[in-house]
Amino acid sequence: MDKTSIIGIILGIVAIGVGMVLKGVSPTVLINPAALLIIIAGTIATVVIAFPSSEIKKIPQLLKIIFTEQQSLSTEDIILMFSEWAQIARKDGLLALEAKVNEVDDPFLKNGLSLAVDGQSADYIRDVLNEEINAMEERHEVGATIFAQAGTYAPSLGVLGAVLGLIAALGNMSDTEVLGHAISAAFVATLLGIFTGYVLWHPFSNKLKRKSKKEVKLKEMMVEGILSILAGESPRIIEQKLASYLPNNERKKLLEESSGADE
Repeated sequence: MDKTSIIGIILGIVAIGVGMVLKGVSPTVLINPAALLIIIAGTIATVVIAFPSSEIKKIPQLLKIIFTEQQSLSTEDIILMFSEWAQIARKDGLLALEAKVNEVDDPFLKNGLSLAVDGQSADYIRDVLNEEINAMEERHEVGATIFAQAGTYAPSLGVLGAVLGLIAALGNMSDTEVLGHAISAAFVATLLGIFTGYVLWHPFSNKLKRKSKKEVKLKEMMVEGILSILAGESPRIIEQKLASYLPNNERKKLLEESSGADE
């Protein structure tokens, strides 16, 4: 489970709820069926209109990505793994890595390693794997755009809901008390639109983009690792090359631990 997504949503709800109480407004005013219908159903409608069904069908999968931690190799795991593979390749030859192919769970890494073992050229392997990365980035961008667009539409629908509420309120000008309650209720749609847009949909879009960048970085490391082994580079050189993807403090720590192990 991605704890930051859950914690962020809870904090957002608590912040709005406590803020309303401190302002003397009861949170029960948010229970407004008309406002909820305009914001929720309206946002869904705009997204369905804006994107083809093939992309809309992926929304449940995108939500799963947002709220779960994807099981993948860490950058440190990748570096150590390629260092080990480089030792095997230099000692027993590249074909010795054929036994490692079946041990790899990641489809991208498995494909790249298989191409290397099969004797494909470095240029061919780089082209194939980079095309796969580019296609993945495009898919991820579409998913992030869906939520970004929802975040753009929701506040605008909130304004629409407020206008409709004001029209209904101004239809009854005889009772000022009723009029006041009606006007306050009219702005509930605006509140819900801004909240869902800027506390849910836009952050969801950003979370997908960040996770996509992380996955791209890992796959780029895999490409460099495979090509380095194919070029016959030493385990130490491969470690230094792949460590460039790490922050300075983590890079220094990893290389120091590696040097200590070599000694």
